[in-house]
Amino acid sequence: MKLRALLITVWPTGLGVMDLCLTIKGVSFLLQTGLGLAGNAAVLLAYVHIVHAERRLLPTDLILCHLAFSDLTLLLTRCVPQTMGVFGLRDLLDDAGCKAVIYAYRISRALSVCLTCMLSVFQAATLAPSAPRLKAALPSLVAPTFAGLWLLNMAICVAAPLFSIAPRNGTVPAFTLNLGFCHVDFRDSLSYVVNGVALSVRDFAFVLLMLWSSGYILLILHRHGRQVRAVRRSRGAETRAARTVVSLVVLYAVFFGIDNVIWIYMLTVAKVSPVVADMRVFFSSSYAFLSPFFIISSNKKIKAKLVCAVDQDPSLGETQESSDK
Repeated sequence: MKLRALLITVWPTGLGVMDLCLTIKGVSFLLQTGLGLAGNAAVLLAYVHIVHAERRLLPTDLILCHLAFSDLTLLLTRCVPQTMGVFGLRDLLDDAGCKAVIYAYRISRALSVCLTCMLSVFQAATLAPSAPRLKAALPSLVAPTFAGLWLLNMAICVAAPLFSIAPRNGTVPAFTLNLGFCHVDFRDSLSYVVNGVALSVRDFAFVLLMLWSSGYILLILHRHGRQVRAVRRSRGAETRAARTVVSLVVLYAVFFGIDNVIWIYMLTVAKVSPVVADMRVFFSSSYAFLSPFFIISSNKKIKAKLVCAVDQDPSLGETQESSDK
């Protein structure tokens, strides 16, 4: 009874509990968005510095740079409006703005899975002992693969701008994805399910391919387990890169599984609860938020550039002071 009286004193109505939930949700999205944007921006800036210093990037570095760009775009087009909506900002976009933002979000999300798959396949080809010609041809395949992935996903995601509208006053219609700042109104069950199935098939195909290639990478590393010293001397950089790729694939697979369980549930109901939609947004964006920190922690080039940039700040200040004197 005392505990109940205390709870009633702290939260006299259900409004207090609702405010607490909104605060937790807002802080969660704010941290995810802020840290994710900072991490991906740091990776991109480090690669800009590497290109300026070395005038070239390895295929793996090109893919990681492109992955950081797509994840940065994903966070800007999905998590930033979501966070603003949680904190009470309404009517952020009109119909045209919704179409542009949702289309950019869909493409960047699709590129995230495709580029992670591409990274895994390229790394498997790099480590493959019986494919020297393929390994030599990898640098020339990067640009065409990028172009193909962009064209593929621009075509698959074309439904997004067709059905995206700004929120209207009143209830949310059936077969509508309520994103908070925008609605995706499919108007009927058939278009709703067909769109969901098409996106799911694409995602599952790339996830299966990345899991297969990651399994092949692990098999190669296991076969070289008895020659660890030789591997460290001759192929140490490739081995470290392979472990990074496998870590990214596992990370993506975990959040992909959670995301698609929620997505399949959403396809089975006519009206989706905002809580369920928020959960899917958070988990589907978690890979874009965490992946840059995996890249920074495991990539010696990026880590060295970031540490160098941090260490140079005091020296720059001292140099400026000495020149003023």
